[in-house]
This record gives sequence, structure tokens and C-alpha cells, in this order.
Amino acid sequence: MAQQFDIIPTGTALGADITDFDIKIMDQEDATRIRVAWLKHLVLRFRGMEFYDDEHVRFTKLLGDPELSPRALCTGEELVKNHPEIGVISNVLGDDGEPIGTLGDGECVWHTDMSYIEIPPAASILHALELPPPNTGGNTEFLNMYVALETMDPILVKRIEGKLLRHENVTLSSGGYRKGMEDKIPTSGDVRHWQGPSHPMIRMHPETNRKCLFLGRRVHAYIEGMDVDESEEILDAVWAHVMQSKFCWEQVWQLGDMILWDNRCAMHRRDAFDPLTRRIMHRTQLKGELIY
Repeated sequence: MAQQFDIIPTGTALGADITDFDIKIMDQEDATRIRVAWLKHLVLRFRGMEFYDDEHVRFTKLLGDPELSPRALCTGEELVKNHPEIGVISNVLGDDGEPIGTLGDGECVWHTDMSYIEIPPAASILHALELPPPNTGGNTEFLNMYVALETMDPILVKRIEGKLLRHENVTLSSGGYRKGMEDKIPTSGDVRHWQGPSHPMIRMHPETNRKCLFLGRRVHAYIEGMDVDESEEILDAVWAHVMQSKFCWEQVWQLGDMILWDNRCAMHRRDAFDPLTRRIMHRTQLKGELIY
């Protein structure tokens, strides 16, 4: 029997809370209703959820086809045994002195998850297992890329229509380098020499049929076919527009929170937090579609 959970909008540019929901008894009817809410609100928060990795993966599979974690996809390494779908976002070191996950404790700049692959994920599902103390950082902001495009100066929109943007695949949103990619750093300072796929700057969402911006990250981005100066000028103007608080909603994490967001039309960033504290998050993702 389907659950009678509530969907409560945040009252901001995006996001809604799902209340009175039990992940352990979730069925396909529940999943269908969650997908409808997800497409409408872009980000869903499930507060104070206690569940295991098996249930995390089951939740993901009820919503769609899981993507492998970035580490498993790129190197075949599993960060969670027997769960190649689960990525670990953490600053914690293991017994061997190596990080148990990725992205450390620094700021993660505005980005779209895995826009550096040919078919980026459609969704990310992040579960908070261990958090720093309150008011010590590590919060996450989300940005509505539908509204950012719809409110952009039409002259600027015209300059990016039909343009492809390079999404480099060497660096992390936290500023480091992806494992095994250190030798791919260009020796020149030319942004055109960073490797990675190119995606349309304006994409059509495959389920809502609404247009939105698709930017990935600002660092090392390059608009294909342009002079570097022109590309930089346009990208600076686009990013100055999108990084307005009226397009955003902030998630202040509480233990057990799970966030599901639409990676196709919402960007996100993370605050830095105290490196002497611990933060462990497990993330799954849904496979995406070709971007047109």
C-alpha cells in the first residue's frame, strides 16, 4: 500500500521536504510520486532518515537505473564493499592513512555532478551518516537553472544559444585532481588545452521539456570555437547572473538527512568545514541521458 507522505515546498526558488516517509517500506507507487515531486521541485529533502546502504541502493533502483560511483566508473575501485553504485564524500582517513572518500573538507565550488563524462547523471542522492557540529560549515546550496535561464538578459541568451561548453575532467570541485589524472594537466596556461567532453550550454530537460542552463563548473570552462577572451567574457557574465541568492536554497544538514536532486537542472556547492571534525556522506546517482 502506498504511503501517505507529505510534500512541503521550501518557499524558495527550489526544494521541498518529504515528511512522514518510511524508506524501508517504499514501493513503486511511492517512487512514482517521489519522481513527480522531484521533477517539480528539483530538490527533495528527507529529514532524519536511518537506513543501511542496501536500502539506499534499493531506493535508487526504484527511481531508475543507478550509475556507478565516479571512482568505480573511472578506476573500478569500490569505496563501499559490494556496492559500486555508492560514492563516499568524506574528509575522514582510514586505518591506512588514506582518505575513505573524496572532496575533503574544503569548499566545493558550484558544479553539476559528473558533467565531465559524456552522459552525466540525471540525479544524485546524498545521505548524511556523520556530520561536523552545528554551525561549523559543510552546508550545501542548490541553484535553479531553469529560472536562471528564464531571467537572463535575452542578449546574453542569444550569445550562448547553440554553443557547446567544454567540461574538463581532470580537477575536482574541491580543487584537487582526480585520481590517476595528474598527468593530464596541460603544460600551457591555455584553457582550450584542458581535456573533457563538451555539452550544450542550454539543454532541453528530457522529462519536463523545459530549457535550462547547463554549466558544470566555471574553472577551466571554455566555449568551443571562440577566442579565449570572448569565451571568458561571456562565461563571466553568465556566472555573475546565475550566482544570485534569489535562485538558491540552502540545505543545513542534520544527521540522517537524505537529499535527492535533479542534476540536469540544478547546480550545487558546499561550504568548507572544520578539518578537525568528521563528515561522512554516501551518494548514489541515476544514469542520465544524452544532452541535446
